[in-house]
This record gives sequence, C-alpha cells and structure tokens, in this order.
Amino acid sequence: MSYQVKAAEVSKLRGITGAGMMDCKKALVEAEGDFDKAIEILRKKGQKVAANRADRESTEGAVITAVNSDKTKGALIALNCETDFVAKNEDFVNLAHQLAELALEHSSKEDFLAADFQGMSVSEKMIEQTGVIGEKIEIGAFETMEGPFLGHYVHNGNKIATLVALNKNTPESAEVAKNVAMQVAAMNPLALDESGIDQTVIDKEIEIAKDQLRQEGKPEAMLDNIAKGKLQKFFKENTLNQQEYIVGDKQSVKDYVKSANADLEIVDYKRYSL
Repeated sequence: MSYQVKAAEVSKLRGITGAGMMDCKKALVEAEGDFDKAIEILRKKGQKVAANRADRESTEGAVITAVNSDKTKGALIALNCETDFVAKNEDFVNLAHQLAELALEHSSKEDFLAADFQGMSVSEKMIEQTGVIGEKIEIGAFETMEGPFLGHYVHNGNKIATLVALNKNTPESAEVAKNVAMQVAAMNPLALDESGIDQTVIDKEIEIAKDQLRQEGKPEAMLDNIAKGKLQKFFKENTLNQQEYIVGDKQSVKDYVKSANADLEIVDYKRYSL
C-alpha cells in the first residue's frame, strides 16, 4: 500500500521547493513521507529536465537591480528563462529580486553561483527551478558596482535595468541618481565621456563621415575638419555626460547634474537589456 500523503505535507513541501502540487505529492509518496528524500527526488527531476533543455535559448527573463542600505554597493542580475509568459510570473520575478539581494554580497558571478540560497547553491536553485517551471532557467548577466552613492532603475517589464554611481552622497543624490539611471535606460550611451569610447569606434565613425562627405561631393581637403565636427555630434549623442537630458530644457546630462548640486558628478554606470 502506498504512503498516504496529507494535504499539509504537500503544502509544506511546495512551500520549501516551489514545485507543483502533483509533483510534491508524487515525491512524498515515493519518499514515503521523508521530506529530505522528497526534496532530493524533486532536485533530480530538475536535473533531468535541465539536461533535456540544455540546448534551449533562454532569451527572456527579468533584469533586476538591488542597492545596499547605505547606497554604496549595487548589483544587477538577469534571471533568464525561455518564454515571456514565465518572465512575467510573479513568483519568477520575486525569485529574481531575492537573487539580486544575494548578489550584493558577492563580487564575482562564480562566487554568486556557488553561494547558499535557501539551503542549496544558486546553481542548484537554477536546476531545481528548471524542473519546477519546465523551462531552462539560468543566471545571465551578473554585475556589481561600488561608489560613494548609487542609484538604480528597472524599466517596466523588467527588460532593462541600470546602475549609476555618483561621486558624493548629498541631499540631492537620490533624485539625481534615479533620473540619470532612467536616462541610461532610455538612451543607452556607449560611455560616460569621450575617453570611454574605444579608438576603433572613433576611427570607424570618422571613416563613415568621410565616405558620406565624398558622396556629397565635398573636396578632399575639407573632409578632416567636417568629419571632426560630425564626430563631436557622435560624442554628444553617445556619451552620457554630453547627451541631451531627456527630461530637461535643452541641457546636457552633466549640466543637469550640476544644476542639482554643483559638487555632483557621475562616476560610473552599468546598463543591461534583454
């Protein structure tokens, strides 16, 4: 005679593992009521599903940020899955938030994946959730940042997330950092300023500009000067400090920051988009 599972036991196991009710019931029957054994059965099921879905593309998911209480360290992670349906699931998004908070305690993705999460490693949790959800679940992006004051922003739908570091903690820092983080999400700058743009990118932009000018019939002797002007426009559009502030009065992002507090500067940012 098979083990008679009580509803309370099924609910308890589901609360521990997040697995479906029927999967929990079957695991408890197989384990004859032994919770540790039932958890192990569910983990093995997750490993089997994970192996079967290893070659799947996990291009959907949730990108989430977290910042510590004194605003000096931030983390950004992407919890990836296969479908938008799962990415929008409340439990899935909550899991991503919990993992982002854990990421604050680690400086590398390797350490983070090995870290303890609810009695198992983060890597093991991914395998378990693959079994629970039936889709390939994995950690995509993993970024951390430290600075005197950090702000963060997650765009609606959890598809784009940003971190921004300012040089000082002032009364204006929270609002400024949040607004700049929104700017980064919307405008996707290539670098903070000109010095952050790779020389190969600059050379390519100059060559593109010259080719366009030649097609317009401009004399070869004029190309260098005109191309330099076009390069300045490129910097204005693609470096955060020089970009036009999207919620402003024709001012640059750098000028917006200074208008809030003359001592404030942006020192770093990170952006990730699914």
